[in-house]
Amino acid sequence: MTTQLTIDVGSNGQTTGLVYASRGATMHATFILAHGAGAGQQSSFISGFAQGLSDRGIDVLTFNFLYTEQGRHVPDRTDKLDACYRAAVIAARRHFDRPAVFIGGKSMGGRIATHLAAADDAEALGINGIVALGYPLHPPGKPHQLRALHLPRIHVPMLIVQGERDPFGTPDELRPVLATVRADVMLHVVGNADHSLAPSRRADVMESTYVELQDVVATWIREHNTKE
Repeated sequence: MTTQLTIDVGSNGQTTGLVYASRGATMHATFILAHGAGAGQQSSFISGFAQGLSDRGIDVLTFNFLYTEQGRHVPDRTDKLDACYRAAVIAARRHFDRPAVFIGGKSMGGRIATHLAAADDAEALGINGIVALGYPLHPPGKPHQLRALHLPRIHVPMLIVQGERDPFGTPDELRPVLATVRADVMLHVVGNADHSLAPSRRADVMESTYVELQDVVATWIREHNTKE
């Protein structure tokens, strides 16, 4: 069951967040999960991961980037996406009041999370770690257009879940980039998977794969929740 939260993004307007409160033995940690470029927070992937992680004891907040909330299909500029994500972090801290905050998302959502963690005021945001579910290292077919210049500035632990055949960046393409990051980075490879993070588009295979990945994410957050 979810509850709705209004997130104030200042002069840019407002957006909607969905709260997935932790169940059972809580980890006393909040995870802010952002959607990718092509689907909002109510997509089956985002809602499924949010529910799965809340079932594993993590408070989860999802939200729509402003362009999605406003019914537009083309993502905003990075600075506007960044401002929206910042507002979601503030809203999550206020709502859950948990000492540990982890941020991340699917594809573009995970990339914007890394921008927040690389910012000059990242420490003030109180971010404990990042989870990127399919990091979009480059546009498909354009391996030289890397979205990685900011990554070495990250100082908090990162978990990157990447499909073995991801056209936005394979694990082999990611490894030399991640080697430049001084923070602790875990790269979890999903065998034979593309950007969907599943080795097959069959519903039963996707469901079982996502359940396994939710276990991976929850375990990683527990291991890096130094404030539990």
